[in-house]
Amino acid sequence: MSASVEVVVVGGTAAGVCAAVAAARGGAQTLLLEAGRHLGGMVSGGLGYTDVGDVRVLGGLAAEFRREVAAHYGVAVGAYAGPEPHVAEGILRAWLERAGVAVTFDARVVSVVDTGSGVAGVVLADGTVVTAGAVVDATYEGDVLALAGATTRIGREDRVLHGEEFAGRQEIKPGRHSMPWGVSPFAGDPRGLVAGELLAQVAPEPMVEVGRGDGHVMSYGYRLCLSSADDRIPFTEPPGYDPAYWELGRRYLAVGGAAEPAGRWLGLEPNLPGGKCDANSLGPVSLSVLDGSARDWATSDADGRAAIASAHEAHARSFLWFLSSDPAVPRGIRDELAGWGFAPDEFADTAHVPHQLYVREARRLVGEAHLTEHDLRRGLVPDDTIALGSYHLDIREVQRSWTWAWEHPDAQAHVVSEGYLSVGVPAYGIPYRALLPRREEAGNLLAAVCVSASHVAFSSIRMEPQYQMLGQAAGTAAALAVRTGVSVHDVDVARLREELVAAGAILSAP
Repeated sequence: MSASVEVVVVGGTAAGVCAAVAAARGGAQTLLLEAGRHLGGMVSGGLGYTDVGDVRVLGGLAAEFRREVAAHYGVAVGAYAGPEPHVAEGILRAWLERAGVAVTFDARVVSVVDTGSGVAGVVLADGTVVTAGAVVDATYEGDVLALAGATTRIGREDRVLHGEEFAGRQEIKPGRHSMPWGVSPFAGDPRGLVAGELLAQVAPEPMVEVGRGDGHVMSYGYRLCLSSADDRIPFTEPPGYDPAYWELGRRYLAVGGAAEPAGRWLGLEPNLPGGKCDANSLGPVSLSVLDGSARDWATSDADGRAAIASAHEAHARSFLWFLSSDPAVPRGIRDELAGWGFAPDEFADTAHVPHQLYVREARRLVGEAHLTEHDLRRGLVPDDTIALGSYHLDIREVQRSWTWAWEHPDAQAHVVSEGYLSVGVPAYGIPYRALLPRREEAGNLLAAVCVSASHVAFSSIRMEPQYQMLGQAAGTAAALAVRTGVSVHDVDVARLREELVAAGAILSAP
């Protein structure tokens, strides 16, 4: 079986939807391929309370999405940080329908059609060959980039690679997401004096030296849509629940965590319409899984990713049950959890846990231009800028490890959380060249999510509104390339920028 279109977009993330809509609005016959059954990625997958940054840099489809959210609820633009998940998916589906984009679900790409001069299409797991004049990779994983042979990186680089202050393994410092001193990592010794088997949720491998690259990525987790409404679905003990898995939580409670309300653990507040909450990963014990398993996500096959996702789902469900029921959890926290439950009208086909794991980062392209911490902190706006970023460098916790503290009279081991970082940056430009693989590696292929950036720079770029704008730029460029008969590397960038501005993009820093 085969099909032929002018533009094929792989990945039904919000970036993928925006890329497909932009390509179709640009006159290209467009097909969107999604490996799952839902559209929107994290925008419809639990990240309702969306981090935006400077709203003045949001243009094009990112701004259009905010307007449609406001219109849906009959409120001013920005009154809600984001919509309910099912509303978000409904808006994106309607966009595709109005633009005339064909969508194929359960379409997992396993290889690319390579003509030698560029990527001419993709091959699906069922054998279907889809040829196209231009291909956009809008997956969170950069799967098409990898299949096409483009150079990519996974995880933290060494500090010396780009001379970035915040690259590599971070120092252990106190902070909101740091584990307080006094939590032993050893299952058999709560005092941390005698080395032994490590607690569950503590990574077994030692940390590298500060500043060294280690290939680790930011932790993953599920952003849960919870409800305080009367029809909420109560939390129940999940199958296979193991109380020992949460000994780490009990020890945290014993050294200060008990003073924290439930909201401090999950961000419980009605921050979405309808009394719903986008439960976030807050504090040293949270929905994020810090055992290092996220590092294997990008390179795993479908079965491997399913196993990792399943483990993260089990973590999320058991975390809610631990906070709701464990005798070590203060009554105030348990009572607060009792006022919340799963939202019955969200994620019904996945037992009310989102269909999308929060893949904060996976592969990153090393392309025609490579953004680093220096570019962002200086607020550079290159001549070929196709979108602006503004969110701070936001590296979430990477790993939970342990260290010895050499204190009198005996050395004591302590659990530590490592990696969290938050540093403000001015508005900066994302160049068109950062969407392009190196010309000699992969032609006719654009990245809409896994753009060319260092780990530190990507921690700002990775916000969903930026992905929407990058998707729009990639789709517009793909349609322009097909329409003018050139490779995406040879697109007239001045014309591309004109088309983006005409579609509402903001390309000059405020």
